[in-house]
Amino acid sequence: MRLGLETDLRVIGEARDGIEALEVASRLRPDIVIMDMEMPGMDGLSASRTLQSLAPDSQVIILTIHDDETMRRQAGDAGAAGFVSKHASDVVLLNAIRALANRSKSKN
Repeated sequence: MRLGLETDLRVIGEARDGIEALEVASRLRPDIVIMDMEMPGMDGLSASRTLQSLAPDSQVIILTIHDDETMRRQAGDAGAAGFVSKHASDVVLLNAIRALANRSKSKN
């Protein structure tokens, strides 16, 4: 809901669990996927790994309450381009999304 208030961001899909996240992302091919670490059906790390083959141009930001080096490393190993703690302010997530979007634009 918060992301929808930003004029420079567009939410094109939502999912209730990891399996639905893969279906939605493979169909819509978003630039950036905000993936919760803990979801029913399939956790965010497994979904991020699988997403690399289904939508290779989509980049993942992992969102989690577990903010430690082990989780950050696991997220990176799963192909996540970003990692944001749920304890952080909205601004941290927004900045991570914009930084990743800008990085993607500069590659093209």
